[in-house]
Amino acid sequence: MRIRLGYELTYTFAGPTPMIVMLNTHYTRVAHLERPDHMITTPPLPVQGYRDSFGNWCNRLVAPAGSLKLTTDSVIWDDGQPDPVDMTAAQHAVQDLPADTLQFLLGSRYCETDVLSAEAWRLFANTPTGWARVQAICDFVHKHITFGYEHSRPTRTAAEAYAEKRGVCRDYAHLAVAFCRCMNIPARYCTGYISDIGLPPPYDPGDFAAWMEVYLGGRWHVFDPRNNARRIGRILIAQGRDAADVPLTHTFGPNTLTGFRVWTDEIPA
Repeated sequence: MRIRLGYELTYTFAGPTPMIVMLNTHYTRVAHLERPDHMITTPPLPVQGYRDSFGNWCNRLVAPAGSLKLTTDSVIWDDGQPDPVDMTAAQHAVQDLPADTLQFLLGSRYCETDVLSAEAWRLFANTPTGWARVQAICDFVHKHITFGYEHSRPTRTAAEAYAEKRGVCRDYAHLAVAFCRCMNIPARYCTGYISDIGLPPPYDPGDFAAWMEVYLGGRWHVFDPRNNARRIGRILIAQGRDAADVPLTHTFGPNTLTGFRVWTDEIPA
């Protein structure tokens, strides 16, 4: 299927302000785009692109005083299938893991494995290893946290989300990532688009989303503790240890977000 994707973000700045913007489709999906999803700025500004240490594409710019609009609009091809399931995917012993997965076993800014380790083992030690254990973690997190945009807080950590029992998709992802790492399963934080394709209406306004990938059976697999369902049209933007590595926008000064639209719509055949 073909999916139209894009965003329109509008900010107001008191003065010139540097920004890092991480909103391009991940390099693993770029070949599926019908046209590049270049970020367009209004007013036009110089933009410098670079790759971070995780391979994500980032854009640098200096926002002027006043209003700035960031937009893109593209079309991506998708196989139209839900996220894959592999119930046989086994958990690796730590000594057998590839070296490049080891950083995703460690604690990070928002995922305090040292704080949550004892609780993770209390909750999940008796669950089957591998895919079933990760699904048990997602089931728990999905039920434990109450979703609400009014609960959003950019400084909330996994341990705080566990204690407060509320949050948004990044909090679900952080807690599930932390629990997986506590159980010696490499887990990384992901951001991107999630569509409502295949779901019955009514639909919520479009938004970016957070989920996780875990390393089982020799490869990375998608899990979504917020929705706790396999979705069609999931489009990755960036991966990292947690939200500190992959903020959609990072501004080096005060600003106000005055407009926000995101779309991922199936294009009729």
